[in-house]
Amino acid sequence: MSATRNVLLLGILLGITAHVGYFEWRRPAGPSPESNHLAWLRTELKLTDQQYSRVVALHEQTSPELRRLAAQVMDMEREMQVFENTRRSEGRVDFLEFARFVDEFRRLSSACEDSTRALVTATADVLTPDQRKRYLALVSTAASDNRKHRALQ
Repeated sequence: MSATRNVLLLGILLGITAHVGYFEWRRPAGPSPESNHLAWLRTELKLTDQQYSRVVALHEQTSPELRRLAAQVMDMEREMQVFENTRRSEGRVDFLEFARFVDEFRRLSSACEDSTRALVTATADVLTPDQRKRYLALVSTAASDNRKHRALQ
């Protein structure tokens, strides 16, 4: 009885493996993960393969710097929250520390704007005049929406 059960279990296991393997093998390959976030841009601007490849490369080149800056912004936001909690709970403000924070925040904001502007400019340089016009309109709308969202926070 044990041998029969083992043969049945082995048959079921091999059947499931073959089934899953077949469908995984036949599944169409999707876009690469690094370019997924830019697929909308390809569609929206009707980019050629060459343009799209260049835009993806530009984003991949600048991604480490933008991520580093984003991490610094998050650190600054946490630092500001600690500063605000101290002000609320203890009723005191270290004005020298606050001035240092404001200077650092301005420097970081400027670096973020410069990096973003460089990426937008480099991307726009890859586009045709009509695509560039549409792209810059999309980017300015997104920037405006972002400013409104941050103002509401």
